[in-house]
Amino acid sequence: MLVKNKIQIKIISFMLIFFFILSSVIYASDTIFVWSNENKPLENTTSSSNSISNKTSNTATVSTSVKNADLNLDCGGAVLIEQHSGQVLYEQNMHEKLRPASVTKVMTILLIMEAIDSGNLSYTDKIPCSENAASMGGSQIWLDVRETLTVDEMLKAICLQSANDCTVALAEHLAGSTEAFVQKMNERAKQLGMNDTTFKNCHGLDEDGHETSPYDIALMSKELLNNHPTITKYTTIWMDSLRDGKSSLVNTNKLIRNYKGATGLKTGSTSVALYNLSASATRDNLSLIAVIMKAPNTKTRFAEAQKLLDYGFNNFEYKKLANKGDTIKTVVVNKGVEKSINAILETDSGILIQKGQDKDIQQQVELPDVISAPITQNQVLGTASYLLNGEKIGSVNIIAEKAVAKNSAFNLIEYVYSKWFSLLRI
Repeated sequence: MLVKNKIQIKIISFMLIFFFILSSVIYASDTIFVWSNENKPLENTTSSSNSISNKTSNTATVSTSVKNADLNLDCGGAVLIEQHSGQVLYEQNMHEKLRPASVTKVMTILLIMEAIDSGNLSYTDKIPCSENAASMGGSQIWLDVRETLTVDEMLKAICLQSANDCTVALAEHLAGSTEAFVQKMNERAKQLGMNDTTFKNCHGLDEDGHETSPYDIALMSKELLNNHPTITKYTTIWMDSLRDGKSSLVNTNKLIRNYKGATGLKTGSTSVALYNLSASATRDNLSLIAVIMKAPNTKTRFAEAQKLLDYGFNNFEYKKLANKGDTIKTVVVNKGVEKSINAILETDSGILIQKGQDKDIQQQVELPDVISAPITQNQVLGTASYLLNGEKIGSVNIIAEKAVAKNSAFNLIEYVYSKWFSLLRI
């Protein structure tokens, strides 16, 4: 009886293996499916799988210039960019070299945040005040050489009050001297492609040769906000205090109080530089940075920055194209221990477009109908491309959701038995 049962089990196993192999031998051509968000019928065209790209692109840009836009800004130079891509949406003398005043501190804050995020500096570290720091003029909180403040407290003073004394104290702490710190500022500016910029100090007080442009300010503002978003914990504070409430702080950026979605960033003014501002705001997943330089007065700089931001939010939108992990389709697996596999999107993807263009976006998927095993998890199987009026505006890799081993006598038997016994346990 026992021998008879063993024979029956072997016969059933070999039959299952035979049918499994037979069912997995399937041949089909590769196809491309094209569709839009208007639920149009699918168009099916033949394509070669050799054209599949192994590159992933999830930062898409598209021509977004609104024709004949002229805001007539009352300033020496200005620029509006989308925060994540850096795409310029409007500009007026954006490469004009001008004095930045305390907007200089965007770079100082960037270096401080990089030190914090790299572990070389802590928010709780106590920072002493040197004679040099205490002697700084301009905006300050009147640091005393006998006191120490934490990095957290000094950052708050810099972001809200534009404190020159705290700026110098932190610069000296990080680099040993302000001269060494300014050298680091210029090195970082070069890395960011800030070709219009030469820093002579870390605080922004007037000094011959200390200059930058609206575009370069936008570049360093973008770097700060994108890679160190916790800075907005400080730049969005309207009022606060230090020294147990004895020292009041009020944000010099008035947009924080009265502009919807404002996230920062930094003001600056001197009698020579006049009035400057790097203003950032986010609405409905669209983040913008507006830079105004050499406005005639403080009221104008805020009004012109608001005009730029309004222009951006009124004319552009962020369109989500793809969600990481979304299944594009189920692909047949040839000669694998699994008959099919889910093909999923590798990353999120989005695009900046003019309002009303979203209905013209199409998704084009390049993906074989059949893929031969073995397949590794996250293996690139194809590409999802996005087109606007026939022009490619972005693409995302399509990858394998899981690994699939190639069938063999051993793993087929193992696979069949695992499936068989799982059915018996039901």
